[in-house]
Amino acid sequence: MSKRYDDKVVIITGAGSGLGQATAIQLAKEGAKLSLVDLNEDGLKETKEKVLELAPDAETILVKADVSKEDEVKNYVDKTVEAFGKIDGFFNNAGVEGKQNMTEDYTSDEFRWVLDVNLNGVFYGMQHVLKVMKKQGYGSILNCASVGGIRGVGNQSGYAASKHGVIGLTRNSAIEYGEHNININAVAPGAFMTAMVEGSLRQMGGDNWEEVGKEFVKPNPMKRFGDPKELGHTVAFLLSDEAKFINAQVITIDGGQSYKY
Repeated sequence: MSKRYDDKVVIITGAGSGLGQATAIQLAKEGAKLSLVDLNEDGLKETKEKVLELAPDAETILVKADVSKEDEVKNYVDKTVEAFGKIDGFFNNAGVEGKQNMTEDYTSDEFRWVLDVNLNGVFYGMQHVLKVMKKQGYGSILNCASVGGIRGVGNQSGYAASKHGVIGLTRNSAIEYGEHNININAVAPGAFMTAMVEGSLRQMGGDNWEEVGKEFVKPNPMKRFGDPKELGHTVAFLLSDEAKFINAQVITIDGGQSYKY
């Protein structure tokens, strides 16, 4: 029986943990060939092991890369094309939170670093993947923004600025490339229980972070964190041929919290 991603090639950045790892597992189960990218080599190896547990025949390549460095981004794109000959989908997911601080205390070095990873990294990825997809005449790109890209969250100047930028970049590029049979969208996850969110809770509560987490989700209509698997299913749909006419959209996945007065 054929699967939705049979013979499809997908790049996932930030694949070594969290949302990227969950998406890699889901796409592999659906038949995708995967180019897994992360700065953390141990994380990449762990993702590959988890992928092969559930999809033993999955074809994967692992590429270590710092997405804030354009030459390393170009390398992971080139490596993918060398290995598989094409790029059908791209989950442009790698990101960092940065240290929490009021704007007046947010250092310029921290601000620069967060934008380098979260915004410049997304731009470099799009730039080099789009060259491949335009030549092919098709493709799907999904950028990872955040609810911090559609509203203020406090104490996160760099993160909020970078994720707002990702949404602007997504919408602008989607308008440019629709005529080339390339659709470009973004997801805006809320609080999913990942290592990054745990780190954020630890910044707020230290060893008491789990209790802080319980308080954190109380305002959410669903009273819980998201499960990374839930985002993996959403990404799998948005990068599939079933979603080709969805373009320039930002899909918020946060249990409804963004719309609560």
